[in-house]
Amino acid sequence: MSKIWLIIQREYWVRVRKKSFVIMTFLTPILFAALMVVPAIIARSSLFQEEKTIQVLDKSNFFAQKIKNDGKIKFAYVQGEVSEVRKNFESDEKAYALLIIPEITLQEPKGFRIISKKSISLETEMYIKEELERIIREERMQAMGIKQEDLEKTKARVSITTETQEGKESSSGVVYAVSFIAALLIYMSVLLYGVQVMRSVIEEKTNRIVEVMVSSVKPIQLMLGKIIGVAGVGLTQFLLWILLSFALSSVASSVFLKKEVSENTIEKVQKMTNNDLENVDIKSEKEFPFEKISNAFATLNLPLILASFLFYFVGGYLLYSALFAAIGSAGDNETDAQQFTLPVTLPLIIAFVLAQAIINEPNSSLAFWLSMIPFTSPIVMMVRIPAGVPVWEIALSMFLLVAGFLFITWLAARIYRIGILMYGKKVSFKDLGKWLMMKN
Repeated sequence: MSKIWLIIQREYWVRVRKKSFVIMTFLTPILFAALMVVPAIIARSSLFQEEKTIQVLDKSNFFAQKIKNDGKIKFAYVQGEVSEVRKNFESDEKAYALLIIPEITLQEPKGFRIISKKSISLETEMYIKEELERIIREERMQAMGIKQEDLEKTKARVSITTETQEGKESSSGVVYAVSFIAALLIYMSVLLYGVQVMRSVIEEKTNRIVEVMVSSVKPIQLMLGKIIGVAGVGLTQFLLWILLSFALSSVASSVFLKKEVSENTIEKVQKMTNNDLENVDIKSEKEFPFEKISNAFATLNLPLILASFLFYFVGGYLLYSALFAAIGSAGDNETDAQQFTLPVTLPLIIAFVLAQAIINEPNSSLAFWLSMIPFTSPIVMMVRIPAGVPVWEIALSMFLLVAGFLFITWLAARIYRIGILMYGKKVSFKDLGKWLMMKN
């Protein structure tokens, strides 16, 4: 056991002390935060707030002065023949696009055309389409003698609160997000750190370092030490990522959220009349989405989710790392080992691909059986747990994962003990089968 501990320490400290580990540990949360914040800031900047003038040639006279200007889109109505209007449009540098409305009937509104000097944005196209549909709808209502005020009175907003049988509130949106994020993190981490184990084995085998090491320790001790050492690196990195992400999100929410709330409040107050101010529900103004999301998170069983995530992260990593270690020992270089990578990772890929369907039906038969199979349970069970899973299913899944890890480690060790000392031979699946059956 002391020899395994020495190998664990070596594998752990060699990686943790690398500059790349330190840089990526601190840089990754910042990159993720920037990925979410920077696009929003850029989208609000002046680069994306330029006013677009769209000329409108209305031959039907249904839409004259009825299309509403947006904050970024302004409509200018023109008259004349189509050829003349198009010629003037092409010479006008300020015009963004030309909307041509032919002579139409309310029963068959078709033939609309948008001519632009460059490719028109999807947002602009959708806004124009919505405005045209709105005006046509209002014209039809007027022709049928239906008033817009009467139609508005028929509209109703329904608010649904979801609860569990125990009477606790739940949120399907938050459950979906937590399930998907947990599945994604396990999928990425198992592949990332499993490949690290494979590359480490190949590197030591290529440099003939392993020949010196196996003279002092057994191959299975070397393999277990390497797997557990890299697992410690992964847990350390994940813990630091969680702490840094929490700190960054707290700072970002306290700065940007307060600023956005204050700006929105000021804008609303400026638009309100005195009568509106008297009818404002102060409580509703304070219920911002961020607070609702926080309340929704409070309904989840976070201790169970975090504990399960830790278990399935470690269990899934150990299971697949044993396979990656066996793969690494079977080849002299990474190219030789690639032929075995897809069959090994295929169950993990299938579990991640099916994760979205399982999120929608977490209690289906397919979800149950995939959460029991050790190769797919790390992802599938973490998808199901936020939605609520019986304790006996979690316990059975964990037991099968531990049993699967022990069995796979035993098989991988039989390949590893022979593969690490074999050079210059192209290994096939048939050779791996022979190594498994070979006696000690």
